[in-house]
Amino acid sequence: MPPRSGHPLHEANLPEPISMRINDACRFTGISRSTLYLLIASGDIEIIKLGASTLVVTESLRRFVNEKRRRAS
Repeated sequence: MPPRSGHPLHEANLPEPISMRINDACRFTGISRSTLYLLIASGDIEIIKLGASTLVVTESLRRFVNEKRRRAS
């Protein structure tokens, strides 16, 4: 039986997106929308405006989380 959409094995084979929408970035990091917007405004998180859409650069999120992990240890 082929993996269904949303199945962990199916998702594990997908490449990581280079950007994501605001709601997805909040789920990805576990932070609230308001906190994410504060981090964007401060320049800690990089975004791309594409028309009316705001896309968050995935690598920017990873960099931010890794930096926080280094400071916490």
